[in-house]
Amino acid sequence: MIASQSLADELEAAVASSDIGRRALILRRVADLFVSTSAHLSNEQTALFDDVMHQLVDEIETSARVRFAEYLAKSSAAPPRTLRQLALDDVIDVARPILSHSEHLDEMTLAEGARSKSQAHLLAISTRKAIPEPVTDILLERGSREVVLSAAGNPGASFSEFGYSSLVRRSSSDDDLAACTWSRSEIPRRHLLKLFADASDSVRRRLSKEDPRKAALMAEIVTRAASHLQTQTREMSAEFAKASDLVQSLSDAGKLDETVLFDFANSEKFAGTALALSVISDLPVGLVERALVEERSEQILVLAKAVGLTWKTTKAILLLQARADRSADDLDRLLETFLRLKPETARKAVQFYRLRERSLTPRPN
Repeated sequence: MIASQSLADELEAAVASSDIGRRALILRRVADLFVSTSAHLSNEQTALFDDVMHQLVDEIETSARVRFAEYLAKSSAAPPRTLRQLALDDVIDVARPILSHSEHLDEMTLAEGARSKSQAHLLAISTRKAIPEPVTDILLERGSREVVLSAAGNPGASFSEFGYSSLVRRSSSDDDLAACTWSRSEIPRRHLLKLFADASDSVRRRLSKEDPRKAALMAEIVTRAASHLQTQTREMSAEFAKASDLVQSLSDAGKLDETVLFDFANSEKFAGTALALSVISDLPVGLVERALVEERSEQILVLAKAVGLTWKTTKAILLLQARADRSADDLDRLLETFLRLKPETARKAVQFYRLRERSLTPRPN
């Protein structure tokens, strides 16, 4: 039996075999030997095993590759080169077990598979017990709706800022994805607020098509519900509580001014910016938060002009709102609007915002 031969004989027998069926059998036996002795193998011996298995995998039938991939995916040890070969196999039945279950597959191979393979490969990756942020980013960028839903519903998937933004953007036209995104307990509040804003617009459009007469009434109900959810998440946010204490202390000491607001915005501190602008403009923080997650920038310009902010601070807030570098043309256009906007007009608009926000505040029973 192979298991009783020396390591050199095992490898020689594997390479020498010319029968395809025999090669499949030897491959499994060599793999068994590798798994059972991997803890005691030197790097050179591990590489030798890996080279032999890599060669044998290339020369066995698809059905045998599938069985071998299923075995290796659950093994306590796995040769890296062979594992990569199976994970990037064009046949999804071969690749799936490795992509979905192998804990030894490296992040580079996962990312390569996500960038270059089929949607079926991406779906397999989306079901892994743990998915690192760079790989999730690729799934969201390239993946079909099924892939994105799978990743969003996977508690082991990690999301970057880009990932959360992608989820929210795609959720605006997909109720199921919106529900999955909402259910993720770790999602930052700024993205939840954006989710609320987009979902509300989506509901309004749908209702308008189905029954225009009810659209206005239902839009008001949706707005109130979103405001209530926004308040709930704010009250549970540790980030918001910390920022609230800081802003309150600065305000009490008479030190809450435009310089502080600029520092918050320039440092991309969402909660601090929202709270500081709320105090400076004497507007509810909920209104300011919604303005900061909307895609349109007009309300930010109005608030800034009404309280006399400089363009430097206004620009910092606009860049925070975008969470990305705006184009020079976009900033030039916004500057022109900012310069044309009259302070008195802006203050009247802010008064309207204030009255509007009061209407959203629940009345006591």
